[in-house]
Amino acid sequence: MIISRTPFRISFFGGGTDYPAWYKNYGVGAVLSVTIDKYCYLSCRRLPPFFDHKSKIIWSKIELVKNVDEIEHPAVKEVLKHLGMHEDGMEIHYNADLPARSGLGSSSAFTVGLLNALYTLNGTAPDKRRLALEALHVEQECIGESVGSQDQVAAAFGGLNVITFGGPDHIAVVPLAVTEARARELEGHCMLFFTGLSRNAAEIAAVQIKNTPNKQVELMKMHAMVGQAADIVTGGHDIREFGSLLHESWQLKRGLTNVISNDHIDASYAKARHAGALGGKLLGAGGGGFILVFAEPAKHAEIRKAMTGLLEIPFRFERSGSQIVYRGYHEA
Repeated sequence: MIISRTPFRISFFGGGTDYPAWYKNYGVGAVLSVTIDKYCYLSCRRLPPFFDHKSKIIWSKIELVKNVDEIEHPAVKEVLKHLGMHEDGMEIHYNADLPARSGLGSSSAFTVGLLNALYTLNGTAPDKRRLALEALHVEQECIGESVGSQDQVAAAFGGLNVITFGGPDHIAVVPLAVTEARARELEGHCMLFFTGLSRNAAEIAAVQIKNTPNKQVELMKMHAMVGQAADIVTGGHDIREFGSLLHESWQLKRGLTNVISNDHIDASYAKARHAGALGGKLLGAGGGGFILVFAEPAKHAEIRKAMTGLLEIPFRFERSGSQIVYRGYHEA
């Protein structure tokens, strides 16, 4: 049995410029993101041939199937095909620290973690770039989902990074050169609240992608903010400037389409701002999931009071990316 552990991510700046519809047509895309100590876990083993079913897939459903084409989970089906394992009998279990469809890159963390586990089961140790690129291939080309390119890279590499898309290298990952103290200062200003709403990110993203030609000015501004934010963090600026820039970025993002935000999200964000938040944003494609709030630590208690009814999730930054946390090759 192999168990992989793959982190979820917080995207601070640049979301929207990581869609191929943007960076393949209008220039290079970029995001500033960090992975956090909340993970998805995938355990994989070859299933002994003693059952009526050939494979068993456990996620929000329990699937007992006789061939790969019967598998309902799109990532499981396409990853097995991609790796040439469609004839293998497999048992795959999924668990996670946070709910799916919540804006933290859970779908891509699943794909990256599954690739990592199955490669390891086959005796291969894939590097992080390979995991990211193959997850992109599976999600965007094999499944055909309307998804961006940042989540797969963040899940594979881990850490606090500027990730660029397009150009001769296609994808480049540049870790921010910060001290541990500076990273903790940034981390200590962040709060994470669950709205209680889940959504299909691909459906919301499809609307944004369709509207891309009409939002070039906004997306160019959002792209420029990635460099500005990186300079704030690495250049010794007052960290509060990061929060102000987040607020500016959220105003641009929520105007990209009418499905990114809603009255419930807007009201929650307004409460946080009234209680002292410098900025924040809804994470992911929009429509629900988690709200990131950026505020001086002295304001956190007041913000918690204002956000009554929303679940706060404490977290820390992490640097490992997708990891194999258990290897056992003694199954039947």
